[in-house]
Amino acid sequence: MKRLIFMCLFLLTMPLMASTILKGAGATFPFPLYQKWIQLFQKQSDIRITYQGVGSSSGIRQLKSKDVDFGATDAFLNDDDLKQSERGILHIPTCVGAVVVIYNLPEQQNLKFTPEVLSNIFLGKITTWSDPQIVKINPQIHLPETEISIIHRSEGSGTTFIFTDYLSKVNLDWDKKIGKGKTVVWPKGMGVEGNPGVAELVKKIPGSIGYVELTYASTHQLPVAAIKNKAGHFILPSLESVSQAAEVTIPNDTRVLLTNTDAQNGYPISSFTYLIFFQEQFYQQRTREKAEALVAFLNWAIHEGQAYNKSMLYSPLPQAAVAKAEKIIGSITYQGLPVKH
Repeated sequence: MKRLIFMCLFLLTMPLMASTILKGAGATFPFPLYQKWIQLFQKQSDIRITYQGVGSSSGIRQLKSKDVDFGATDAFLNDDDLKQSERGILHIPTCVGAVVVIYNLPEQQNLKFTPEVLSNIFLGKITTWSDPQIVKINPQIHLPETEISIIHRSEGSGTTFIFTDYLSKVNLDWDKKIGKGKTVVWPKGMGVEGNPGVAELVKKIPGSIGYVELTYASTHQLPVAAIKNKAGHFILPSLESVSQAAEVTIPNDTRVLLTNTDAQNGYPISSFTYLIFFQEQFYQQRTREKAEALVAFLNWAIHEGQAYNKSMLYSPLPQAAVAKAEKIIGSITYQGLPVKH
């Protein structure tokens, strides 16, 4: 009887023992989409994946220290960072998203912001909602004499990189004093970790303003602002306006910024988000099966996975980006040989 019980338990655990486990960590920007992808991918394979939304900076660090099989970041690594990697770090974009400006005011209509007004709010130059500069571009909304409470990310964040990259492009004062980066010294405001943290705090504090990826604004039922783009149009973030911003020339390594788009109806704070991984997969006694599992997941993400982007409020990749990503995935090696899946 004991032998029979043991055999039953062994058979029940065989699929789990046989499955390959991949670990990922990084950006919270695409976290809802990656959760969906992982759930679906695991149903059709024996590959198990864990992903922690801990911020882009942490995702990069954990990949470099080889604690994860892939990292995720909205801010691609610069040339100096890539040169420091002994194994070669590759990027592939996974979707196109929008960093949106959220706020908590009695009037839930969509506010409009020009680049100047938006950057001056986060610089601390505009301190109340009834400031004439805000009123001038929002005459249809009754704006209270409430102090503006700024909420920003406290940890290294790709969402912050996208937002500050945009502000640096549209405001010379911001560029000189603050600059762009995954972390910056904010002139004013309260820091909190993660896109969910920013959305939750803005929802709790009347008169507050913050920036998050579009999905988090929708989940927390927070209004988003229309931003005046380079063409002079006030654009709300949407699948269409974000897709238009992504219609750019894609370099072979796919590292490209979409902020302050030239597209007539493109949303100006749009961005690709990236998965990053080592080109050579043989390290730390890593098995070929694990390398093949990673390649399988990456290929699924840029093909079958794209069908789920829109339902999660992310735009699918342009075909040009998919083609470049295919070549990058095809360059992954194990002991110098191409990895098949």
